[in-house]
Amino acid sequence: MKKLSGREELFCRLYASCRNSREAAFKAGYTFCPEIASKKLMAKTDIRKAIGQYEKENTFSDEEVRAGLRRLAFASSADAVRVLLSDNYEDIDTEALDFFNISEIKRVKGGGIEIKFFDRIKALEKLGEFSGNTQHNNSQPFYTALENSAKALNGGGAG
Repeated sequence: MKKLSGREELFCRLYASCRNSREAAFKAGYTFCPEIASKKLMAKTDIRKAIGQYEKENTFSDEEVRAGLRRLAFASSADAVRVLLSDNYEDIDTEALDFFNISEIKRVKGGGIEIKFFDRIKALEKLGEFSGNTQHNNSQPFYTALENSAKALNGGGAG
């Protein structure tokens, strides 16, 4: 296997972490046309082998998973709104914007743009499961008290 350059090595590590070749290329320093650079890099056998090695080594810590879930649950949608309200999408510097919480962007007929976000509620539920504090467990005593009160008002007595 050919020795990879420092930027190529960094690209492999970043890609194994984020699974987005364009983002990995940009962060590795391929700032001019990162889409093209990422395609060229991914076409190299040595790059794919190195990525495979990093993927085997790459395991996420609990804190990294929590941080990702927090980012999905609490991320701002201001950058997405800025894109939606823009008259000319080509003039927007997307590298400076945060689209982490966006699951899909597509151009619709008529020239508009459609943006779909990841489900914040699901991210919060997963975050709650991760920390062991699910809403269901925390609300159970309150729900039981309400249920008993309703039974008592209906003449069924507390249960």
